[in-house]
Amino acid sequence: MQTVATSVARARAQFDAGTTRPLAWRLEQLSSLRRMLADRHADFAAALAKDLGKHNTEAQLTEIGFVAAEAAHLARHLEDWLRPRPVPVPLTVQPARAWTELTPLGVVLVIGPWNYPLQLLLAPLAGALAAGNTAVLKPSEHAPATSAALARWIPEYLAGAAEVVEGGIPETTALLAERFDHIFFTGGETAAKVVMRAAAEHLTPVTLELGGKSPAYVDASTDLATAAKRIAWGRFMNAGQTCVAPDYVLAAEEVLEPLQAELIKAVTALFGTDPAASPSYGRIVDDRHFARLAALADGSTVVHGGGRDAASRYFEPTLLRPAPGDAVMAEEIFGPLLPLVPVQGVDEAIGLVNGRAKPLALYVFSKDPLTRRAFAERTSSGALCFDVPAAHLSVPGLPFGGVGGSGMGAYHGEHSVRTFSHERPTLDKPLRPDTLELIYPPYTRAKQGIINALVAPVRKQVRKPAPER
Repeated sequence: MQTVATSVARARAQFDAGTTRPLAWRLEQLSSLRRMLADRHADFAAALAKDLGKHNTEAQLTEIGFVAAEAAHLARHLEDWLRPRPVPVPLTVQPARAWTELTPLGVVLVIGPWNYPLQLLLAPLAGALAAGNTAVLKPSEHAPATSAALARWIPEYLAGAAEVVEGGIPETTALLAERFDHIFFTGGETAAKVVMRAAAEHLTPVTLELGGKSPAYVDASTDLATAAKRIAWGRFMNAGQTCVAPDYVLAAEEVLEPLQAELIKAVTALFGTDPAASPSYGRIVDDRHFARLAALADGSTVVHGGGRDAASRYFEPTLLRPAPGDAVMAEEIFGPLLPLVPVQGVDEAIGLVNGRAKPLALYVFSKDPLTRRAFAERTSSGALCFDVPAAHLSVPGLPFGGVGGSGMGAYHGEHSVRTFSHERPTLDKPLRPDTLELIYPPYTRAKQGIINALVAPVRKQVRKPAPER
């Protein structure tokens, strides 16, 4: 497609011209990004409301303000992060100096999802620009109003730094056929495999931000009322369409019963007795996802909620008690359904977590240090959070990313700059004195002794006898 090829070519020409490398250019782009978010706040908020029913405050908290804060953090620390880092030089190479420095990769492709269509496109963009790259952005076609707003304003505020390509599968396929220096993808596992296969054709490195079923474990030592409110907030924010939302809750039955009651109270406190009338509660993104969620709910046991309206894509916050084999426990839910699953204790909970693909996040609500340590030492997850879900995204110094089936690579703050850079090593050794004369051929007994002693020593390992027991 000519539009795709032209956009990539423009981004490549801008990078090849060298204009993106100076610190001043990078800081200017971060400033322009923040200015765009401030100037066009109302446009972006309206688009998010149209696509997902997001309240203006939630749009500010999780999308517009989130990206502005990320850009500000990058700008504040970028000069320090980009300073060359000296590396010690061994005696055998001296006199010489060695250092590493972060150099931009080139042209980055960022493919965004629909659930946080502004944040998850522009936060990676901020990192790519801070690292001195140009970018081609592919917003999600499933959030068309936000996609249109991004396509409208990015060329005005970030001309020459970022190109926007709108469209669906044909446009994405055409983009993936182009050569990029890094591909950053946020989305589902199936599409991620398509991205990786395409990237392999050009040996392009990728960052994959995926998802999975992020569990929450709750025990009797915690404050159930507060834990319930935090879990309900994390689960039902954006109508449950959040990759790090608690996907299911594990607890002993004697904890699960009162926790269920507290979760019902929490939903009412957050969204009122009729969440359909709450401007703070969002909507499902499209009819296909609405139908999928309805099938998951109808295929399990609803203990609270379950109300829905297909015309407006409203789906009530819903608690489930799934039976073994229910489909709701077989896939990432990505909607306002929360299964409550009884376990015998910590060991069974850890076994269930480890029996699945590694989650993007794992949440533990417990005051017991042994329980906390057990989850820390015996599980693997993209993130581990105690007593709070989702909030780790707002800590700019923490890397955000998955492991295994929940993704590869990480970003935010300095981690973004490193993701979109190559740490290039440099060695500077003067021509005089030429100490390499000591190891040049022809080899002699004296040179062999120098090499054995200083340059490439190989010594026999002396094993001490094991102590008697």
